[in-house]
Amino acid sequence: MFDDQESFPMAQQPTPLHLDVNDKYFRMDSEEVRKARAAHWYAETDWGIAVLSYEDSSFLLKNPRLTQGSAKWPAQHGVVEGHFDSWWKKTLLVLEGDEHNRIRRLVNPAFSPRRIEPLHARFRALADSLIDEWIEDGQTEFASRFAAPYATRILCMMLGIDERDWKKINQLASTIGLGLGISIQENIAQIDEAVVELTRYAESLVKSRRESPRNDILSTLVETRDEDDGRLSDQELINLIILLIFAGIDTTRNQLALAVESFSRQPDQWEKLAADPDRYSAKAVEEVLRINPIGRWITREAAETFQHKERTIEKGTTVHLFTLSSATDPAEFDNPDRIDLDADRSPHFAFGGGLHHCLGHFVARADINVALSALATRMTDLRVGEGAEWLPDSGNTGARKLPITFTPRS
Repeated sequence: MFDDQESFPMAQQPTPLHLDVNDKYFRMDSEEVRKARAAHWYAETDWGIAVLSYEDSSFLLKNPRLTQGSAKWPAQHGVVEGHFDSWWKKTLLVLEGDEHNRIRRLVNPAFSPRRIEPLHARFRALADSLIDEWIEDGQTEFASRFAAPYATRILCMMLGIDERDWKKINQLASTIGLGLGISIQENIAQIDEAVVELTRYAESLVKSRRESPRNDILSTLVETRDEDDGRLSDQELINLIILLIFAGIDTTRNQLALAVESFSRQPDQWEKLAADPDRYSAKAVEEVLRINPIGRWITREAAETFQHKERTIEKGTTVHLFTLSSATDPAEFDNPDRIDLDADRSPHFAFGGGLHHCLGHFVARADINVALSALATRMTDLRVGEGAEWLPDSGNTGARKLPITFTPRS
C-alpha cells in the first residue's frame, strides 16, 4: 500500500491551500499558485488535488496506481451524452489497459523520428512562405497569419490531406478544442457539430486511401485495420484520425503563440537563438514547453487507495499534475521562470508521462523547432502588441489573437 517515499514519518506540514480552477480567470502562472506551491506539495481543488512540485509530479506520473483521469471531464461539466461525449470516451487519450496498449503499439511507428525527419525541409519552406507574406510590414496578427496555417498545413502534409482544406480543418479542430475547457457545456452544441463534421471528413479520407493508397501516415494507418488479427477496427481508425487532426493542430498552433509571447519578454535569448539556430533551436523548444506549455495540467485518477507522503489518496480521487507549476519549481530549477538556452534543465512534463506520454511529441518538437528557427532568423525587436486575447488555462491554452511588432532582419 505504501510507496517508497513513505518509508519514514514526516513532520507535520502546513495545511494545503485551495485553488479555484473552475474560475475562468484562474491562471497557472499567478501569485496564487506560487503561494500554494510554497506552502505545500499539493493544493485542494473542487475536482480533486493539484500536485504543484516537481519532485512529486515526477514521482506520481510514474505511479502505476494512477490511471488516465480525463475520461470524467465531460461529465464533471454536465455533458453526459452526445457526439463529443461518445467520441471522447473512446479516444486514445482516455483508454486504459490492453485496449490502449494495442492501439498505441500499432500506431507508434507512424510517428517515429524516421517518418518525420524527411519532412523538415517542407516544414521550413512553409514557414518561410508564410513569413514572406507579412515580414516587410513590421507587424502581423501571429495566431491567424502564422500559427494556424503553419500548424494545420503541416498536419495536412503528414496525413496527405489537400492543404487547400486547411481553414475548414483548423476551424473544426479549434471548436473541438473547446471541449477541453471549462466552458464545454455552454459550447457543447457546436462542439458536437464539429465532431460530426470531422467524422464525415475522416470517413471520406479512409475511403479515399483504401481506393488509392499513398506514401503518407494516413495510408499507413488505414492499412492497420483488420480487427480479427488485433489491428485497428474501422471505429478505432476514425476516432484516431479525429484525435490526430484535433491534437496535431491544436498543440502546435497554440504552443507557437505561447513561445513567441515568452521570447518577446526575453530578447537576449531570442537573439541567441537567431545567431545560432542549429545549436539552440531544440533547446528553445524545450524551454518554452517548460515555462509556458499549452497543457497546463495532466489528469490522473487513483485506481486504488494508496499513501503518498502524509496524504492518503483514496481510490477514485482525481489527481491533477500542474505542468507549469512543476516545471517552474524553484526547488528544481535555477531562475525557473526564465528561458535559459544554455542551462542544463531537468525534463519537463508538457507531453505527459508514463504510458500516456504524448504520441505525437516527436512531430510537435520537430515542427515547433523549424518554426522558431525561421522566425528568429528573420525578425528582431520582437514585441507583443495591444489586443492579445488568451484562452483559459483549463484544457489547452493559447492565443485567440496575438498581434506582434518586429523589425525585419536585413
